[in-house]
Amino acid sequence: MTNIVITGCSTGIGLETAKYLKDKFIKVYPTARDPKDVEMLKELGFEHAMQLDVRKPDEIKRAIINVLEIDGKIDVWFNNAGFGQPGAMEDITTEVLKAQFETNVFGLHECTRQIIPLMREQGHGKIIQHSSVLGLISLFGRGAYNASKYAIEGLTDTLRLELKGTEIYPVLLNTGPITSHFRENAMKKLKANVDIEHSIFKAKYEKSLNADKSKVPFNEEAVSVARIVHKIILVEKPKPRYYITKATYLLGTIKRVVSTSLLDKILLKIE
Repeated sequence: MTNIVITGCSTGIGLETAKYLKDKFIKVYPTARDPKDVEMLKELGFEHAMQLDVRKPDEIKRAIINVLEIDGKIDVWFNNAGFGQPGAMEDITTEVLKAQFETNVFGLHECTRQIIPLMREQGHGKIIQHSSVLGLISLFGRGAYNASKYAIEGLTDTLRLELKGTEIYPVLLNTGPITSHFRENAMKKLKANVDIEHSIFKAKYEKSLNADKSKVPFNEEAVSVARIVHKIILVEKPKPRYYITKATYLLGTIKRVVSTSLLDKILLKIE
């Protein structure tokens, strides 16, 4: 039976993907940082749910060992864990930017570098990296998150070259707007880490905090991501990149065909 380890399964895309794959008879090892979420996963029937904070190399190592003790292999590793830190660049301290990278980039990289030797030894594997449409284009006030996703793009594009000739496939997911708790959690980060009251962008922040995002254009449910992950698992040689949601297709295409100046004008119209 094919197995997969998924990071960041407390809610949203990670959780829904784990449930979807379980129903498709894929052996899922979902992970979460908080022990309470691990218990939640076990109550949902994931007997092999594990605690894993991707910022802690020892926990990554322990998770890998746990899977190997049960199955002796890891077929697919899905680096899904991550969060969004809103805020204009001049309002984001270096420490806050570091925190964004600790999870989204450094945690992803540590998982990747730890799993590659195993996959080389077993002779196969797929590493799914959760990027974003914001790894392709940038939006106002998302600089920290944009930077983290652009970094994932660069790391994965390079990794693909370095693994050429092996049966190990790095795969990028460029997701657009997906129903989850992502925005809710991002707004908490905005209030916690940005001095909104004294910012020149105070009005923009307040508008964002009060915005009704229940009807986001091109929004899709998390199952859209789950279906693509399932497809990647099933095919022998997956594509290096998968666009998810019409927003990603639209913005990814626009970036390739218009000038930077025109692209900026378009992107500034997106809230």
